[in-house]
Amino acid sequence: MVDTDRIVGGAKEAVGKVQGAAGDFVGSNRDSVEGRFRDAQGQAQNAYGQVKDKARDIADQASDYASDAYARAGDVAGDVYERGGSYLRDGREAVGARVEENPLVALLIAGAVGYGLALLIHSRR
Repeated sequence: MVDTDRIVGGAKEAVGKVQGAAGDFVGSNRDSVEGRFRDAQGQAQNAYGQVKDKARDIADQASDYASDAYARAGDVAGDVYERGGSYLRDGREAVGARVEENPLVALLIAGAVGYGLALLIHSRR
């Protein structure tokens, strides 16, 4: 998108050049100086518009990069979440299989863990 300062600056620049050349041609020092002044104003306004356009382009690019990074981070987080769920399911199935194979050992382990937790809770008082 072209900034309006670039359009207006370009128009002032063109008018100033024409006015300066016309002043030189007819010998009017006033028109020549005024034309050169308008030309300089137009160049400055055009340059200002170019800087604004460039700043807008840089801001748009930064926004695009940020959006891409956010999307990639979301994809990675989704992959990690899916993998974590997969590991949890695999672990649950492995523990379930071991409990089915040796229910007495599983009961003894659960009892030992419960007893250890009870000692931890009651030893703080």
